[in-house]
Amino acid sequence: MNVDISLSKRNIKLQDELRIIPSLGDALFPAHVRRRLVAWMIGIGMLGSIHVAAAYEPDVFRTGRNVSPTPSGSLLGVGPICEFGELPQPLSLREVIERTLCNNPNTREAWAQVKEQAASVGASEGAYLPSLTGNWQGVRDDSITNITGEPQLSSANRSFIKTDSVSLSWVLYDFGARGAALDNSRELLAVAQANQNATLQQAFAQAGKDFYSAVAAQGALHAAREVEIQASDSFHAATERVNHGVAPVTDALQAQTSYAQATYNRAKAEGDLQAALGTLAFDMALSPDTPMVLPPVSDGVTPDATFDSSVGALMTEAKRSHPSIIAAEAQVEAAAAKVRETRDQGLPNVQIVGKYDHNNQPASLGLGIPEYPAKGHEWYIGVQVTFPFFEGFTRNYQVRQAEAQVEEQQANLDKARDQVALDVWTSYQALKTATENVDNSLTLLDIAQRSEEAAQERYRAGVGNILELLNAQTALATAKKQRIQALTDWRTARLELGAKLGQLGMQAISLN
Repeated sequence: MNVDISLSKRNIKLQDELRIIPSLGDALFPAHVRRRLVAWMIGIGMLGSIHVAAAYEPDVFRTGRNVSPTPSGSLLGVGPICEFGELPQPLSLREVIERTLCNNPNTREAWAQVKEQAASVGASEGAYLPSLTGNWQGVRDDSITNITGEPQLSSANRSFIKTDSVSLSWVLYDFGARGAALDNSRELLAVAQANQNATLQQAFAQAGKDFYSAVAAQGALHAAREVEIQASDSFHAATERVNHGVAPVTDALQAQTSYAQATYNRAKAEGDLQAALGTLAFDMALSPDTPMVLPPVSDGVTPDATFDSSVGALMTEAKRSHPSIIAAEAQVEAAAAKVRETRDQGLPNVQIVGKYDHNNQPASLGLGIPEYPAKGHEWYIGVQVTFPFFEGFTRNYQVRQAEAQVEEQQANLDKARDQVALDVWTSYQALKTATENVDNSLTLLDIAQRSEEAAQERYRAGVGNILELLNAQTALATAKKQRIQALTDWRTARLELGAKLGQLGMQAISLN
């Protein structure tokens, strides 16, 4: 039902005005209810004036409870969060994650979408309350009438006409359309919250991977510099032997080639590190040229080959609790609510309608008689029932469209479940492989180091050749790279599996 009552701004007693409402008004609103209604309307009008003047937006329906205080959601716990100073030295993974969750444009966008949808829920709840509107109009009216042949009947009047009113509109019952619209808004809010959680999980995992990639690039640069130094030493040693006539010139040339290749690899490693640092700064919404100091690649969590759950149990859990699954399920419910809303909007609408209007429109008793100042008012109150008998079949097709959207969202839900299961499976297998390769790389590095040391001794003793030494040094350089890559692969695979499970959090992973 819709109440539309206008109140004059004149200095009159509103209670006296209500006494002249006809019997229908008396039946609908008893005297004490009418007095409270008038006082309530005046109070709302005053609050509205204060609201406009102070630009204050109260959260009457407390929808802000559905919005996290910062873009980081609930991943950073409680306490002072998203407050940062200078970058620590060395930079820790925890610092990277916190800055990314708080400052990354993707997380801020997802946070804004939650706030937007929470406000939409408030708007849907507001449909159950009345709306109060004030109106004032002032116009200069020049009215001139010239009667041909009868000048005595002609007239010329000028007046300033004012019209003012206050209107209250209140829908009391609409057969469920508002309820379905509210359900739809709430489900879309759940979608936005789940999408925010999924975005945070992705940002968490991506920042972790970029951090480990930068640390690995730094480790690769250190290894490349060590290889360059070793190649330089071998080149000088070979040159000395050639100069003393105990080695052919080809030894020096081969050693020089290896040295040049090591210099090339070191320069490339420097560029790779700068690119990785720029990507890491981008995650944290910092300038790519922000100076950073990273910890050594060997620092951090150590591999653990134990797995608490089977991959089947992990997939089942992910299909139940992953943010993308929660979002898809909420989309299905929102689409179903939209079907009810569309159907219920085609049902009858019952309203209480009322009006009170005041103006100072001049009046005249007839043609040729001057206009005189006057004041007038108009009021009515009654019941209006609207029956949408025929809408050109548009309602039918709108309902069909909404039902098809439910089927579409259900298909998306099934697809999301399948994708989550596949992602968990591949991430789990990648983590198992990476865990095994951590031990394999350590064994390979130990063998390569002992082989290089032996080749060095043999070459210095004159019983080994330059190819044997260069091959051993190349194998050692490769083993160092593989060791760095194995540690990085294990750490990123661990983060990736957590992200695919939708369970990444500061308390669930050991961070430096």
